[in-house]
Amino acid sequence: MGANEMTDIESYIIRSLLGDHLTEDVYRLVGYTSDPRDYTKYKLVIVSSGFFNEEVYGTPSTLPGLPLPTIENIPLLFGLPDVTREGDTLVTRADFIASTFFLISRYEEWMRKDCRDEHGRFPGKESLPGRGRFIDRAIIDEYGCLLRQWLRQIGCDVPEPPEAFRRIHLTHDVDVPYRCRTWKHVARETLKGNLYHALRWKYGTLEDDPLYTFPWMLKQGENMRKIFGEEVCQSIVFFRAGGNDARDKPHYDLNGKDMQQLLKLCREQEAIIGLHTSYEAGRQPGLTRSEKQTLEQASGFTITQNRHHFLTSREPEDMEALEAAGLTDDYTMGYADIAGFRLGTSRAVRYINPATRRLSPSLTLHPLTVMDSTLSEAKYMNLDERQALRYCMHLADTTRKMNGELTLLWHNTSATQRCGYLKNLYSKILYWLTI
Repeated sequence: MGANEMTDIESYIIRSLLGDHLTEDVYRLVGYTSDPRDYTKYKLVIVSSGFFNEEVYGTPSTLPGLPLPTIENIPLLFGLPDVTREGDTLVTRADFIASTFFLISRYEEWMRKDCRDEHGRFPGKESLPGRGRFIDRAIIDEYGCLLRQWLRQIGCDVPEPPEAFRRIHLTHDVDVPYRCRTWKHVARETLKGNLYHALRWKYGTLEDDPLYTFPWMLKQGENMRKIFGEEVCQSIVFFRAGGNDARDKPHYDLNGKDMQQLLKLCREQEAIIGLHTSYEAGRQPGLTRSEKQTLEQASGFTITQNRHHFLTSREPEDMEALEAAGLTDDYTMGYADIAGFRLGTSRAVRYINPATRRLSPSLTLHPLTVMDSTLSEAKYMNLDERQALRYCMHLADTTRKMNGELTLLWHNTSATQRCGYLKNLYSKILYWLTI
């Protein structure tokens, strides 16, 4: 890796920590160096811990052990939790740059390739934030607050960002869009003793199908946009467009009458249409481009948004396939087994390949704050409704205070009474966001 590339990443991380509401002059006040001769060039110096040294990077020694040290009660992954004043310069050995890089690049997932669940995903409970019990904290955003505080202490004009949601993404994955709209479905329901209902669902309108709850869900999004404004709140619906793995079932025809009706509803409700990259493409990333093209042909829209089916962004390098396919925004960055801040931040970040240390010029990763089934399923968090609401409110409040992005993933199947408390919980969360 060339020196200029590393400088680009360091500079990007400093800007991400301080926030994009500041001016270029402020960013130049902060340096990242281990050479004392350079300290006088800056108002605040972050001393490098050596994490990026060629003989160190990519070795087991770079995986932090628990318990972590803390600085101002914030977990610190690399460096020492101290800050001193040397002349007019504050110098800290808390390596916020390496700590931030570790989390936003998913460095740990790249290093620990032998740690995967049955779907090939890195488990959130095995992650450093999960094991350290700080996955519910956006510690990178907390680092930024601390750096801005220190700059103000030495006389720099560094305001805080507003305590408000930067974005609210209400997202829905089209996995099982309806229960009974084909003869195959009728046969299945008949075997269950549901012939009468099966025929009514088959020959009735799409809205009669018990799983077709998209009109209700998108109506909630419309109501939220009226309150927060279209520049803050948006609905995104992710459609599958391929995949031959058993977990890509049920297959649906994007050009069929029912799916064209759903696509039309999305356009009428001003919902963004995104690609739900198939389970198979999660294993064979080269399929992503053709799936994107299939969805574009069926929808008539240029597709730039993505989320992997089953959240199966298994390897950080898989993001290269999204970038190559022309996808610019990914919403997969949450763990299936535990809700929280997988990237250590509530804000969107540019993709960094930890293997090559390349900062993507075009692909942005958006944190997935909460997925419905993560909260309720026994194999995941197994929370009751009261516990789930309290946890979601905590994550949302953290996001709002940090001027971050709140991304909710609610499936249409969760907006039915058969899914326990999840429909009611979704309504409560959206109401709480408005008060």
